[in-house]
Amino acid sequence: MSDVLISEFMDKPTAEGLIADYDAHWDPDLWNNRDQLKQRIAPARAIIVRNATQVNVDLLEAAPNLKVVARMGVGLDNIDVEACRARGIEVCPSIGANAASVAEYVITTAMILLRGPAYYATPDVISGKWERPKFAGGLELAGRKMGVVGFGSIGQVAGEKARAMGMEVIAYDAMMPDDAPGWAGARRVTLDELIAEADVITLHCPLLPQTRNLIAAPQFARMKQGAVLVNSARGGIVNEADCVAALKSGKLAGAALDTLDVEPINAEACALFEGVPNLILTPHIAGVTQESNRRIAEVAVANVRRVLGAPA
Repeated sequence: MSDVLISEFMDKPTAEGLIADYDAHWDPDLWNNRDQLKQRIAPARAIIVRNATQVNVDLLEAAPNLKVVARMGVGLDNIDVEACRARGIEVCPSIGANAASVAEYVITTAMILLRGPAYYATPDVISGKWERPKFAGGLELAGRKMGVVGFGSIGQVAGEKARAMGMEVIAYDAMMPDDAPGWAGARRVTLDELIAEADVITLHCPLLPQTRNLIAAPQFARMKQGAVLVNSARGGIVNEADCVAALKSGKLAGAALDTLDVEPINAEACALFEGVPNLILTPHIAGVTQESNRRIAEVAVANVRRVLGAPA
């Protein structure tokens, strides 16, 4: 059995480099076979995961030799961090490695949503229609205000790119110290102030009990008419039914949701989102590009090598 376990998809050259040096087993679908995962992890000293592998007490009890959980990404809601700490297991996220890709997703979807129907004209143009008034009249990013909820490594990069597009950046972060250097890139505001002022609201906070339904009916009611919302953080931070209601009423001009409360989407959510205007849904891929996939894999492997030491 293997010393290192990789239970989800990973940059292939980086995985192969690790496998060449350590006794490692890589199965991108292992996360979805719980019995085999528990069997495979029994001798392992390290496991590399993304967000689908549930590293909970049940799995940890099957892993008496485990020393490190390397996360290809930054969110830790699929990992019982306290249970790992109690067992002396180091949990290592790949902080900052996918910040650029997430930030580009934010800017891209915000631009699409502000331009309204402009990017959906292809079928009309191909059919010979030339209805310029129908597809014109969208809005620009420049001169508008970006509100960043959660101003850590990803939020700061999103703010940097927003400023480069001519936007003013305001930010809210409940945990970031007053003297943190990152505040130089944004005007610090309360959450209520951000909700009321921002033209584009982008979420980069973790899913915690206090952030579940952080953006719900009361927040939508206080948003500017025609604001745009982008959630590339975690499902559950946005109340999806309230978001749909805001879109249907026209209060919210558009929303891009890369993360959903239930993933993969279930029948109830399908019915909720069906036919909703100005909505972009993507399957939790804002931070997954060819470049970021390589970077987060490299950080995860570096963490495994650091904790385990030189291969025998």
